[in-house]
Amino acid sequence: MKRLPKMLAAFLLSFALAQPAIASVPKNYYRTLDGKSGQALKNAVHAIIKNHTVYSYGSLWYYFPSTDCMPDNRSRVWDMYSDYAYYFHSHLGYSTSGMNKEHSLPKSWWSTSGGTTAVVDGVTVDADAYTDLNHLYPSDGDANMAKSNWPLGTVSSASFNNGVTKVGTPVSGEGGGAGTVFEPDDRYKGDFARTYFYMATCYQNYYWRKTWNMSNSTWLTLNDWTIKLLLKWHRQDPVSQKEIDRNEAVYKLQNNRNPYIDNPDLVEYIWGDKAGKTFVIDGSEITGDPELITPTQGTVLDFGEVGLGKTLTYVVYVKGDNFTSDLRVQLYKADFKMFSIPVTTIERAAAVSAEGYPLTITYTPTEVGKHTANLLIYNGGITGSVGVTLTAECKEAPSLFAVTALPATEIADGGYTASWEPTGDEIDGYVVSRIVYNADGDIEFADETNTEADETSVRFNDLSDGFTHTYTVQSSRLGYLSPKSNVITVSSSGVEGIEADRPMALLPTDGGFVVKCSESLQGVRIFNAGGQLVREIQLLENDTMIDLPGGVYIITVQGNRKPIKAVVR
Repeated sequence: MKRLPKMLAAFLLSFALAQPAIASVPKNYYRTLDGKSGQALKNAVHAIIKNHTVYSYGSLWYYFPSTDCMPDNRSRVWDMYSDYAYYFHSHLGYSTSGMNKEHSLPKSWWSTSGGTTAVVDGVTVDADAYTDLNHLYPSDGDANMAKSNWPLGTVSSASFNNGVTKVGTPVSGEGGGAGTVFEPDDRYKGDFARTYFYMATCYQNYYWRKTWNMSNSTWLTLNDWTIKLLLKWHRQDPVSQKEIDRNEAVYKLQNNRNPYIDNPDLVEYIWGDKAGKTFVIDGSEITGDPELITPTQGTVLDFGEVGLGKTLTYVVYVKGDNFTSDLRVQLYKADFKMFSIPVTTIERAAAVSAEGYPLTITYTPTEVGKHTANLLIYNGGITGSVGVTLTAECKEAPSLFAVTALPATEIADGGYTASWEPTGDEIDGYVVSRIVYNADGDIEFADETNTEADETSVRFNDLSDGFTHTYTVQSSRLGYLSPKSNVITVSSSGVEGIEADRPMALLPTDGGFVVKCSESLQGVRIFNAGGQLVREIQLLENDTMIDLPGGVYIITVQGNRKPIKAVVR
């Protein structure tokens, strides 16, 4: 952002390890970077930040009020995608109608090295990056939809522009082969640049499915044109107070930091003008005193809501330096019996290792209600103790019904929009599960995408000629998933594999067909093979004649889980 006072900007950029008085970076947090350069330096940064507490996707709205609120009105969302006024609502779990949880670096771009996965809200996803608060922001829904999974870039001709987010054709030399790019407002270009530098470091071991901005062929993890662009944005839009405050808030929740906010000059040592030079930390920034680096005093681990009969597990990395003995950990206060930890002693060697000790905390509620406890960490030579607050709420297990998936629409330009009927139930969101088959019929990859509860579609921009995609939809609530919907199949030639599950027949005639049904059908919609809606009928009776031009059509009926295909000759 460009609102940073000039004196503060100069201060941040002039020190090898910038630590403003308003930031509370532990003295030894970055000590392992001292004396390193090039790839070794980036690897050392990766080792510091890669291990952190991984939250569930559904719980993120509990954390956004502390990471993304306006300083003068903490109930208002600080949205980097629009200037619209959105507010956190505690009675809705702090979620905000019209807003999404946005992956600034799209989830569809990556796979983990070796295919390592994690289960988030009962869904298998690609490990820690999926819910990393360092790149997840609340976003205006329309801007998020327009941004889709397009790369960062400079827009030459906009197809979407709300005054903050621009989406459109890239300028010459940008886009990495994509015909569309996303450009943030000048106020936030540095924010996004430092976010991408963080992601390119923390998840440098990932395999990148999309290489518009990313690269699998260099340890820099970013391709050349992207590095040039991000360096420009990073230099023109220095670190702001907003970023510093957000970095602190994320650290207290997730127990890792964005090093390129703490130390903007570190960007230059890895990607910029100082690349290859040795990074040196002033000796005054390193101490020999026992220090607990993570977690910090005041850390709050909010498990969010879970249904009775389900268990939630989070990992807190206990890491520090110069400990003189083993650490002790214990649970106490209030509802501590609802939580459990596997050990009471953490060996010194594990706690001072580069990775830290992964302390698993499990919430296993035995009754409905709100529950709190404290985790206490002490000994090891540290002064006093460090307390972590644990909070959670258990609710009755929900009853969820199957979702009706609708034919894909807008099948064009290498993408399509997957759609479904809203359930009407109280839910946390939807899960869209896809399987992608190559021309030989073998599975190329499978993935899951979470959406907000008020969304009924999601756009995918990875449809290639010769490939076939299938998708199903489930609703999710409190850790439970509904049964899977009907399967929709889509390829670059249109929607395939459609059949009906209600007594209904179509009798072909010249230029159309006659509908035969045992009962009146409501909410009938007819799509062409390209996914475009061509006819909508509120009430359809038996023996109704429907005239249509020659072609392939898909008919959906309200309350019917499976659409039907019709061919008009």
